[in-house]
Amino acid sequence: MKPLQKKDFGMTSKGAQATLYILENEAGMQISVSDFGATLTSVLVPDKDNNPVEVTLGYDDAAGYEAGLGNAFGASVGRNANRIAGAVIEINGTEYHLTKNDGENNLHSGLDFYHGRLWKVADADDTHVTFEMDSPDGDQGYPGAVHIEVTYTLTEDNAVKIAYHAVPDADTLINMTNHSYFNMDGHASGDVLDQQVWIDADAFTRADAESIPTGEITPVEGTPMDFRTKKAIGKEIETDYEALNFGKGYDHNWVLNNKGEFAKVAEMSSEESGITMEVYTDLPGMQLYTGNFIVDAKGKGGAHYHKRQAACFETQFFPDAIHKENFAGPVCKKGETYETTTMYKFI
Repeated sequence: MKPLQKKDFGMTSKGAQATLYILENEAGMQISVSDFGATLTSVLVPDKDNNPVEVTLGYDDAAGYEAGLGNAFGASVGRNANRIAGAVIEINGTEYHLTKNDGENNLHSGLDFYHGRLWKVADADDTHVTFEMDSPDGDQGYPGAVHIEVTYTLTEDNAVKIAYHAVPDADTLINMTNHSYFNMDGHASGDVLDQQVWIDADAFTRADAESIPTGEITPVEGTPMDFRTKKAIGKEIETDYEALNFGKGYDHNWVLNNKGEFAKVAEMSSEESGITMEVYTDLPGMQLYTGNFIVDAKGKGGAHYHKRQAACFETQFFPDAIHKENFAGPVCKKGETYETTTMYKFI
């Protein structure tokens, strides 16, 4: 590995100094992460001609990420990722009311985002950076204080490992994800409709018009949600199908076949650049989101991002699992350890 680099990443609106940490391996792959939001700001991968390609959407500095919080580019999303119906949860018989920021529902834990805060660096060397944050009892409306750590590791074989570690002092909901937007041809290269995706899932969680799961586990067989054979994202994205009509494209949770084991669950690739990304996780679900709601976001290097210019692979417990008895529960008990790892590997 090359030596760890640190750079100024600008000031937040509150006058706090943000820092960028750059990891690089001997193969020429480089990632950048910031203490602003524990954010993955850049992933540079050599293409088939060994030219570096920036495969993630993002901004040039902390101010850009702060202004664009709603897009969550590269974000560490918590305390709970995705949607909660009615913005209310019940734990041990007590109701907790959350922020309604997606119609009547809660999305990515309301507007006081984890990815809009300055985290501390707990540990860093040439291979990894660990960010930490203390989330107090009542934070975002959730019970229990939680100490949270997010570790980004770059390996010599071109993998970005993201490890989450948290311990609450009361029963609470913890379901974190990384919200990076990927484009294998480069962040400013246009839409990803010709890029190919594979997902190891026989079913997805059907959702209503507000993207809240109904509780039904729907087989992908015979539907445009079937990615068990690799296909172009755009091949069936305009199909007249309930899920695609509701989501304006792909924006759904797939029921992964990994049975809770850390395994390869998805892949995205481009023939043009020759870059393939493999996704690994130990979590039961993954949201494929094709950037359907990006509206002229002014990104890094003067780029302008529009809808379907990237895809997110958000590993997670199923959305609204707190209200669905048949979904694996995201409640972490007092004193227990929440620990999960997701990896994006480039080949």
